[in-house]
Amino acid sequence: MKKRLNIKNTLLTAAGIMLLSIALTGCSQNAAAIKETDKSTLTESASEQGDTHRVIHLEGGDTGYPNPFRHTSRGPGIAKMQLLYDSLLEKDEKGLIPWLAKSWETSGDGTVYTFHLQNNAKWHDGKPLTAEDAAFTFSYYKDHPPVSNDLLVDGEYIVTEAKALNDQTLQVTFSHFDLTFLEKAGSVRILPKHIWSGVQDPAAYDGDDAAVGSGPYRLESYNPEQGAYRYLAFNDYWGLKPAAEAIEWVPVSDRVLAFENREIDLINASADLLARYENGKAYTLKSSPSYHSYRLMINMETEPLLKDKNIRQAMAYGIDRQELVEKVARGAGSVSSMGYIPVYSQWYNPRIQQYNYDVNKAKELLGGHTYSFQLLTDNSQEGLKTAELIKLSLEKIGITVTIQSAESKTRDQALQTGDYQLLLVNSGGMGGDPDYIRTVYGSGSVTIKGWSDEAIEDLAARQSVQTDESLRKDLLGQLQEKIAEEVPMIMLYGTTDNYVYRSDDYNGWMFRYDHSKCDHNKLSYLIRE
Repeated sequence: MKKRLNIKNTLLTAAGIMLLSIALTGCSQNAAAIKETDKSTLTESASEQGDTHRVIHLEGGDTGYPNPFRHTSRGPGIAKMQLLYDSLLEKDEKGLIPWLAKSWETSGDGTVYTFHLQNNAKWHDGKPLTAEDAAFTFSYYKDHPPVSNDLLVDGEYIVTEAKALNDQTLQVTFSHFDLTFLEKAGSVRILPKHIWSGVQDPAAYDGDDAAVGSGPYRLESYNPEQGAYRYLAFNDYWGLKPAAEAIEWVPVSDRVLAFENREIDLINASADLLARYENGKAYTLKSSPSYHSYRLMINMETEPLLKDKNIRQAMAYGIDRQELVEKVARGAGSVSSMGYIPVYSQWYNPRIQQYNYDVNKAKELLGGHTYSFQLLTDNSQEGLKTAELIKLSLEKIGITVTIQSAESKTRDQALQTGDYQLLLVNSGGMGGDPDYIRTVYGSGSVTIKGWSDEAIEDLAARQSVQTDESLRKDLLGQLQEKIAEEVPMIMLYGTTDNYVYRSDDYNGWMFRYDHSKCDHNKLSYLIRE
């Protein structure tokens, strides 16, 4: 049985709500300290999930080739990749849990971790997975960053050395102590050295073995034109048994109709659809506040006028964010915090500047000046409607907005390159430990173009090494206040995720502690007992 993380000393967990402890010596001491899983909330028996002679069908869509270098940067692409590739640690409803690493110890200064790996892990091609593979991975990612790169923090690669002490023991040395480095190292997807050691350009590599991982499923087919994928259960998987013999992502023209016709097994239903499922005995609903938020990105590099804080604050006051919740999310959502950390987080600071809709205040901040900007959005119905409402709101305060729409991939590319003035995007990464705030506003971040603030960067760095929870919460509170005052991007609204499925068909869907998408969670596809 998997056991829960609880290591000795005074580090905060990745969940941000409990203290980690660091075991000073001995594998057995660490293993004994890991708290046993609470069966009532975590596990579901094989009988509850049904037999494994099933195929799980999900809505398709091209999210790239599912290896660490070629998937798209959004959640669906990451999730498909993670089903094929294992990591040292995984995440369940409450926090981090052992995975490829069954136990570990930490040095007294918190900079060196020694991980003891599973003895029977294999790659999809049958070769054994060893600590040499893991050590190679940490070194390889330094020169060849994966799409989802947790090892680069404040512009610094945090691992200074990774070495195999023997076949099943890995030692990782970090550049310095940080509360979040265990989670970051634990989330790294391990690569097979025998495949990647000879690859100089992993993003271009398309060999037949380019998707060989050690995860519970293996890739059988991928059709980028159709956005179709088929995974098969890896029968020699070392860990929990795959809950399906296959997973298929299939193209559908109408996902609701496809769900009701049993072509797919799960949908994230919009608020206006819930009534048709709430009273149906055949359906199960699972809801969670989303760790995503629509946000208006402000490019101060291409448009220097936006460096004026008064203009940014005027836009924040001038957008009716509650209207977006009501008209776009149909009431199933909430206005986002301008300090970034969600209002339902225990780390949220309610004393930040709130930016309630106020046309007069917005006009006062603009001082009678008028402005014109271009706004790039994707071409989804939700994105276009949000953009149009923003345009109408800002016109009332003297800011003219010209809307440009593009496919989401094109919009996401513009977000990376900076080819925009204003850009509308719905992004996540707002669950778990609040250190995620550093990745957006801290030193070395390139999320917000043409903006930086030394005081904010200093607070972001200081909170990451503060082991006293109350002192850390104070630092995070100050950080939120300064971010809300500066408003370098405008946080708009987040929706509620409402998943609907037939529990008689499959009942293994779960929310991870830091993520509200059932179909993105690896444990949703495993029999947990």
